[in-house]
Amino acid sequence: MAPASVPEIPAAPPGFARMDWRRAFSALQALLSDPDDTAKALEVNLAIGRRDFERSFQRFAASSAGRTLLAERPSLATALSDRAALERMSRESLGRAYLEYLDCNGFSATGLVELEHETVSRWERESGLPVSDWARAWFRERLILTHDLAHVVTGYGTDDAGEATLLVFSQAQLGGRGNGLLTTGATFEMLRYWGPSYLGYAFRVWRRGRQAKCLVALPWEELLPLRLATVRRIAGLDTPEEAHPSGVLRLRREPAASS
Repeated sequence: MAPASVPEIPAAPPGFARMDWRRAFSALQALLSDPDDTAKALEVNLAIGRRDFERSFQRFAASSAGRTLLAERPSLATALSDRAALERMSRESLGRAYLEYLDCNGFSATGLVELEHETVSRWERESGLPVSDWARAWFRERLILTHDLAHVVTGYGTDDAGEATLLVFSQAQLGGRGNGLLTTGATFEMLRYWGPSYLGYAFRVWRRGRQAKCLVALPWEELLPLRLATVRRIAGLDTPEEAHPSGVLRLRREPAASS
């Protein structure tokens, strides 16, 4: 059976290339003060990263894997929210590892997506400009959902060091001003704790991201039942132990004391 054809993709929304550096730096400052305020990271990318988002979307749409996914438009949110199906998978599977990741962190499968929808809706109301059409909204949701899957397959935690290094990994994969600004800010924070040695660690993270396949273009719905080790091979990822023989960095900063 021939693959379904991709419907005509609308032109980029008006004003997609407009950048607001002042708002981006303000959001970054707030995020560094409170690393758990994920909405500020989304704001940085909306402020200065929409042109780069469009470039990533066009690369995705031009690739063979991307065209197939756009034609079929599977719901990754539905697959990741089906707890019963994930529980039936083998203990060694990506699906079970993902479920354990959610439970250990107290996350929901669609928590980031819901936050992204709220942030985008607020941005559209304030700017008067649409952010997404059907194709870009689907891609943006898949990109957001891939974030948690990336934590699982890379082995980088959700602590401050894990989030900072996953930003480096994502920068190697996708690039972009918004992610670049977030990565730079997070790297300076990590240098405060680890000193110059962190740069060598971050370089290994970046190289790992460059060598791996583009994670957002992977057919995650089909990979969930497979062994995590198998998924890593498919993604072109070495194990965390191979990538970081001295161990994956962990750092959880204590919240500032209230006055």
